[in-house]
Amino acid sequence: MSSMVGTETAAREAARRRRPKGPPGEPRRLAYLYILPALIVFVTFIGLPLFRSATFSLYEWDGLGSSTWVGLANYAAVFTDPALRGAFIHALVLIVFYAVVPVSLGLLLAATMMRAGRMRGLGLFRVLIFLPQVVPMVVVAIAWRQIYAPEGPLNSLFRAVGLDAVARPWLGDYTWALPSVGLVGTWVGTGLCFVLFLAGMAKVPRELYEAARLDGASPRREFFAITLPSVRGELAVALTLTVIAALKTFDLVYVMTSGGPGNQTAVPSYEVYRHAFLIGEVGTAAALALVLTALVFVATVIINRIGDSNDGSAPAGASGIRALARRNRSGPPVASSDQPGPDPDLDDAGPEPEEPAGSDDPRQQGRGR
Repeated sequence: MSSMVGTETAAREAARRRRPKGPPGEPRRLAYLYILPALIVFVTFIGLPLFRSATFSLYEWDGLGSSTWVGLANYAAVFTDPALRGAFIHALVLIVFYAVVPVSLGLLLAATMMRAGRMRGLGLFRVLIFLPQVVPMVVVAIAWRQIYAPEGPLNSLFRAVGLDAVARPWLGDYTWALPSVGLVGTWVGTGLCFVLFLAGMAKVPRELYEAARLDGASPRREFFAITLPSVRGELAVALTLTVIAALKTFDLVYVMTSGGPGNQTAVPSYEVYRHAFLIGEVGTAAALALVLTALVFVATVIINRIGDSNDGSAPAGASGIRALARRNRSGPPVASSDQPGPDPDLDDAGPEPEEPAGSDDPRQQGRGR
């Protein structure tokens, strides 16, 4: 008997020694093999070009002849050259037209549509407002260049209504050229923001709005207490996409103004193209491109950090309703998304009437039998 116990103990000890240490599952070295294909693609198409650009940025090179080591002089030029600094300022101005205005308009339109309920022509409106997103930007730029032309439809409209003083060569005006390009970005980006916010608002429980209205909340209070917190995730996505579009815009500026008049519409992406392919300053172009990449990366991280730090749209909306209830203590208890309250329609209707005992309806008598 003692020999059998000793044999079992030895077997368990041998099994324990054969058991791999660490968390259960396959070895960690095998997990690295799974991500190896994606890692190779990332290094080939992103890592190596970035490393090559960083190398170019440390040299003065015209793209054809020999290069000269200049260290960080190209990066210093990016921050000290007034023309290059102006390009970044123009990109920041375009953020207002590409991100701030489309997001605000998209929120307003989506909230209005959701509050109005079912409307005739809503589907057609969604298609029309999203249509600029599917049109190539070169086509958009050519179309708006014709609209902004001195004898184009926009100036003709102003002259037809007696506003001759407003008509001007929009893309040749030192003051209005950049806002004119920015308004095209607003026209393109509003549809994307509208569709994103409309999808986010469709997921908000209707009980939250009903509870807020029972508590006497105004439409403005409903928007800031329920709608806006509930679409925080969609807001972060919309801001990320539109801010990146504003910082890296190139095609609109290249086709509509080529950076002019003067440098009034020059943006970082166009300056990268101009320095690399028109004036033969590849090192400066590479330094400018890397600074722009870092700026886009920082903006994306900040926007997503803000969105993630307040994620959880439904609890935020419910807390807003609870805040409304605390402010209006004289009203009825307010339902939350976690504990939905009774339906007021059912309460008002009262108990269902009982069927009379002596009903003459043969169908009722048949069911009774």
